[in-house]
Amino acid sequence: MKTIDVVAGVIFSSSREQVLVALRKPGQHQGNRWEFPGGKLESGEALQDGLIRELREEIGITATQCQARSIIEHEYPEKQVRLHFWDVLAFEGVPEGVEGQRLQWVTLQDLGSLVFPDANQPIVDQLVGEATNSSSGAQA
Repeated sequence: MKTIDVVAGVIFSSSREQVLVALRKPGQHQGNRWEFPGGKLESGEALQDGLIRELREEIGITATQCQARSIIEHEYPEKQVRLHFWDVLAFEGVPEGVEGQRLQWVTLQDLGSLVFPDANQPIVDQLVGEATNSSSGAQA
């Protein structure tokens, strides 16, 4: 089974307390689930270039500050994906669902209450854990 390389942006608000998620359309693979915006890499495309292109095409923003977070490989019954997650810490423009998808800013603590594609779950758990650790550290 061929592996599909995908780039996805964990887009943080300026306060770093929220991230932007998009709702997959019902007819898409893993439809009606929330995801981190992004998409398939083009042949020979560098990861960061692919991320910038996908975010511009999908949600109308230009990432200006981003850093690699992690790589997750996941096998669905019908395909294998390699997800390259990037933290987007600054961007230009106002996010909008260019392809008609619903967008929503969600606090890190609330991410766990949304349903994501299986391949995204480790990143969701990581972000919720980071939020929990930073809030408990702030109280200490």
